[in-house]
Amino acid sequence: MQLDPAEMTAVVNRLRRAQGQVGGVIKMLESGADCADVVTQLAAAAKALDRAGFAIISTGLERCLTEGEEAAGIDRERLQKLFLSLA
Repeated sequence: MQLDPAEMTAVVNRLRRAQGQVGGVIKMLESGADCADVVTQLAAAAKALDRAGFAIISTGLERCLTEGEEAAGIDRERLQKLFLSLA
């Protein structure tokens, strides 16, 4: 399944935010920040990564529904496995 770069702009932006959050978590750990604050930021980064993954899969599902499985170049079983890997 090939992703349309225009459709992935929001996903890339979300991943860049997650990248910044992970960098922030590392700095927090290195500076001895409060454990609860570190875990809160880590959870936010994990959620951003999950949402990015689900957005990618959602795009594949949408293409599958609108174009058909073969026309969209999507293997339904593979898409299902990708979805379950995030669940």
